Amino acid sequence: MEYVPRERVRLLTGVLSVVSLAVVFAAAGGRIPSSSVPAAPEWFLEAIPLVNAVLSAIAIGTITVGWRAIRRGEVDRHRVAMVSSFGLFVSFLALYLYRLTVTGGPQDFPGPAAIEQFVYLPILAIHILLAIVCIPLLYYALLLAFAYPVAELPKTSHARIGRIAATLWLISFSLGIVVFVLLHVVY
Repeated sequence: MEYVPRERVRLLTGVLSVVSLAVVFAAAGGRIPSSSVPAAPEWFLEAIPLVNAVLSAIAIGTITVGWRAIRRGEVDRHRVAMVSSFGLFVSFLALYLYRLTVTGGPQDFPGPAAIEQFVYLPILAIHILLAIVCIPLLYYALLLAFAYPVAELPKTSHARIGRIAATLWLISFSLGIVVFVLLHVVY
């Protein structure tokens, strides 16, 4: 059953990617006024980094389950795992962007300058770069899956793009957990 018109997959991927990245950069740059979102108690804002680390860990699990399922030919399990992974990613991003908007931008690194310069910032940069690259790849793989019946997916680039996206996604989520540990546990 076709959910997305096939001829619109690339266009929709582009539009969704541009809109998503614009929202992310606007929130990270403090361009979204905090008055545009409802206020939350301090305990909620403080819990978001931990919740996001847990969401990331669960997403690592669901991506891995999805990857293994498709290698075994378990298409339905793969679909459930990957859609769940995408839902976890959207939840993570919504909470992250909410916190950025309310607090006015990213959190400063509280540890020593040498650790910030040689450990934290390189890890953060790779995490952010991979997250940015993943967005259009994820949209494209997901939209292909909704545009074609399962029997026709092998004729598309779904599997090739999906492998790249899943690999980068796993690395990005893992590095995000490392960033959390450096910001909220170690320092």
